[in-house]
Amino acid sequence: MVDQFSEIFEEISDTTCIELKNELINLAIRYSRIRVDWKLSDTRQRLEMEDSRSRCHDAFIDSCNILSRNMEKSGEYTKWREKLGNDRKVIGDFACYIHYKIGIDAK
Repeated sequence: MVDQFSEIFEEISDTTCIELKNELINLAIRYSRIRVDWKLSDTRQRLEMEDSRSRCHDAFIDSCNILSRNMEKSGEYTKWREKLGNDRKVIGDFACYIHYKIGIDAK
């Protein structure tokens, strides 16, 4: 899965839709942070954060779709969105991969 995420992220990184790409990255980082906080929380805290976690996840998925549509309008390669698929867990894992990749590259 990591190899596929790496390939998808490279395809996204090449876009000329810079603002939309940056929005996708920012949402990925926000969602992955919430996901870690959720993992480290107790049951009561998880219930309290569930709605915001789901909304952030939805926003990240929407961002993927918006970027893909705009890349297609610009004549850019968009098969990455098809490769990513529609499974919410996989898309959430991709958000975490982006956070990881940005963090590693920031050294």
